Amino acid sequence: MNETPHLDQEALAELQDVMDDEFGVLIETFLNDSRERIEGLRQALEGKDPEALAQMAHSFKGSCINMGAPRLGALCQIVEKAGKERRLDDVPATVDAIGAEFREVSGMLEIFVANN
Repeated sequence: MNETPHLDQEALAELQDVMDDEFGVLIETFLNDSRERIEGLRQALEGKDPEALAQMAHSFKGSCINMGAPRLGALCQIVEKAGKERRLDDVPATVDAIGAEFREVSGMLEIFVANN
């Protein structure tokens, strides 16, 4: 997974072209939504709710891929699969990795917006 980039610059540039003046709003919405989704993953994990975990991870994965954050999306896919298979033992470390990757991505997105 280390070869997977934090951000897909091409996808972001395309989004920026399509969204034009609303691009900053899109990024801000993604960042706020992602914080809520990460908290939702943690709550589903604490509640030992594999279905909710899988559903939240699936939704977050799609959002990450659409926003050009493939590594974050790949981590969400791991959690989604674990939830579907009702394997929660390894998930806390992956959810922690999602949090760390989100911090990396959010910083990079803020720089991208500031420079474009």
